[in-house]
Amino acid sequence: MDSPPSPHPISPLEQALHAARALVLADLAAGEVAEPDVVSFVEESVVQRRWWVEQWPEGVDYVAGLVAQDVQDALLERHGRWPLCPVCGAGDPHALEVEPELGADPHWVCHKAGVKVSAVGALQAAGGGTGGASDGGTPSS
Repeated sequence: MDSPPSPHPISPLEQALHAARALVLADLAAGEVAEPDVVSFVEESVVQRRWWVEQWPEGVDYVAGLVAQDVQDALLERHGRWPLCPVCGAGDPHALEVEPELGADPHWVCHKAGVKVSAVGALQAAGGGTGGASDGGTPSS
């Protein structure tokens, strides 16, 4: 049975924000760092990015990568590096980076190895679910 159409369709902005939230939460869960204080970083970013896209509607396709970067920056300041690179087994642990920095179709990339690791939201499938914040631990409050 089909559901009746919603009287208030969801705008492209809200769709992009909900998708960005879901993708970043999936990556946080893959790294086992989706603690309540960390999830609040996602919510803070979504609020900020809603304002940003309202000012620049053409940037709606960039929201997922920007939310991922915002959360990564917040984690670095308060807990440590995230997500840790699952590709490089030797040497100092290092974080993946989002590319493009401002563009559609964001991916987690290891600059040390020069490889795309996964799309934002797909770290679990790429084996990136093993590293938490800092030096592999779970962030704490």
